Amino acid sequence: MFKDIILLVRPHQYLKNLFIFLPAFFAFKLHHFEIFGQSFLAFVAFCCVASAMYVLNDWHDRFDDVKHPEKCRRPIAAGRIDRNTAVCLFFLLLFCGLALSLYLSVTVFSLVFLYVAINTAYSLKLKHIPIIDVFIISSGFVIRLFVGAQATGLVLVNWIIVMTFLLALFLALAKRRDDVLIYDRTNNKTRKVLDGYNMVFVDASMVMTAGIVIVAYILWSMSSDVAEKHDNQYVYLTSVFVLLGIFRYMQIAFVDEKSGSPTKVLIGDFFIKLVLLGWVLSFAVIIYI
Repeated sequence: MFKDIILLVRPHQYLKNLFIFLPAFFAFKLHHFEIFGQSFLAFVAFCCVASAMYVLNDWHDRFDDVKHPEKCRRPIAAGRIDRNTAVCLFFLLLFCGLALSLYLSVTVFSLVFLYVAINTAYSLKLKHIPIIDVFIISSGFVIRLFVGAQATGLVLVNWIIVMTFLLALFLALAKRRDDVLIYDRTNNKTRKVLDGYNMVFVDASMVMTAGIVIVAYILWSMSSDVAEKHDNQYVYLTSVFVLLGIFRYMQIAFVDEKSGSPTKVLIGDFFIKLVLLGWVLSFAVIIYI
């Protein structure tokens, strides 16, 4: 039972919540103990709420998940977790997440509650509307940014918001591509929303979004604001790692055809982990050394 509960709340998906630390990272204040502490508390609160949403989503989609070659192994779809356990777990996680966010501030609580409302609507209805579904997934990452900013009192730069939304949109489209691929191969429609997608549309959307992300990042890194704020004109060199990361992810999606779970790709792919490490270290070297 314990193992099934862990699988249900999906702790590997907490990787997404690291976006909460980005406001402090881009402000180059992540090493400040108080700011890191506030970011961490917001991270824990969001992890609780996100897990509650996964429980709700899996319970609502339990009959559709049975048709999916991988999702059929989820604890609820497989019948290993009953209704009472799922309901208790949902409310416990939701209460802990909202209570901790309220402890941080009313604004953080409002943002986390907004995330809950949007994702509840997504799980119950909006996930079946093409294009709207991937935009809602992307909006969740932007909310994470604002939670991190409000928890620490830092100001978000518009460029960071735009780039985060576009990158999340790219990853959401890659995930949807995997669903379309399964449908084309097996003629098994695992999602109703697939009526509004095909491979040509998803591939074109991914390429377009990836291009905009790259251009937006380069423009941000070369902007006068960045140069003046950090007294450094070489931040643009980190663009190399952004290019490498996006190209590698497109290779995984288009060549390997294994983009069903962005989180698992990021965790399991050594090349991408190396690129992320290089991106972080290059920032440290350019700004601090």
